[in-house]
Amino acid sequence: MRDLTTRPMIVDYRLAGLLLLLVLMSVLSLTLGRYPIALPELVQVLVGLGSGQVADEGQQVLRNVLFEIRLPRILAAVLVGAGLSVSGAAFQAIFVNPLVSPGLLGVLAGGSFGAALGMIISDHSLVVQVSAFLFGLLAVLIALGIVRVYRNESLLMLVLGGIISSGLFTALLSIVKYLADPYNQLPAIVYWLMGNLSNVELSVVLTLALPMLAGILLLAVYARHMNVLSMGDEEARSLGIDTRRVRLVIILSATLISALTVVMAGMIGWIGLIVPHIARLIVGPDNGRLVPASALLGGIFLLVVDDLARNLFTVEIPIGVLSELLGIPIFILVLRNARKGWSG
Repeated sequence: MRDLTTRPMIVDYRLAGLLLLLVLMSVLSLTLGRYPIALPELVQVLVGLGSGQVADEGQQVLRNVLFEIRLPRILAAVLVGAGLSVSGAAFQAIFVNPLVSPGLLGVLAGGSFGAALGMIISDHSLVVQVSAFLFGLLAVLIALGIVRVYRNESLLMLVLGGIISSGLFTALLSIVKYLADPYNQLPAIVYWLMGNLSNVELSVVLTLALPMLAGILLLAVYARHMNVLSMGDEEARSLGIDTRRVRLVIILSATLISALTVVMAGMIGWIGLIVPHIARLIVGPDNGRLVPASALLGGIFLLVVDDLARNLFTVEIPIGVLSELLGIPIFILVLRNARKGWSG
């Protein structure tokens, strides 16, 4: 069996290739949309912006399209895709289960209920975002609280706590939808639950980017601890790992990231389940490489989905719906080689 505990993380050509692909996809995404922009025009706008030249009316329109509409969406897609993928990889590692996703402990159900409740309470987007974040964290704390009540910190009890918490907030969400105004509030709740990046603002993206990147970096730092935890608690304790503390740090970091993705883009599923499997097939099971590979691949995946969502038809498809439609056949294909990815 490979020693996954001592090997340092090496940025090899595979990670470099994923990074290059992410950059190229981001540039390509800037040119795509209802108002297509040729690559020379994009370069001209960027050069003019860097030199401080006064833009004419045509260039000003291009700048507005690029920096007020497309750039926030691209940054949000990369952050959300990376965050969900890294969270999924972390949960799969510590639970040693290939079918685990970021919503395991109830954060997505709690965030959904919080956002719906915020829409009932206020029309202000900040109230909705704060409510989604707080209830996402609360859902996970309830799951962890159930574990503490029964004084049983086994992985099975954690999963059961997550199931109970998810069920609770799913039921509460149904009540909120039932009580919502069917003409104004209910359509907004349903649209938000389908996931979308159409209303994302650059200020919100920049505000949420710092804690999301900090959470991703923390999970990368704990990558070798995930390697040890994947061998089992007894093996980890024999190597001097405080399994309870490390698992709690990883869970809270992944929960923070997942809750912030809900705040930014609503409910987007399957990415946290599928992308880590694809990343394992590319870089192997070592979490030192898997975590950054999942982040890069998740950003690429959601960026492609968002490009398709806003360009396939005259009406934009909710990105959460399209990610599920694309994710199902991809997961079926990846499932065939999933064992290879886990064994390295």
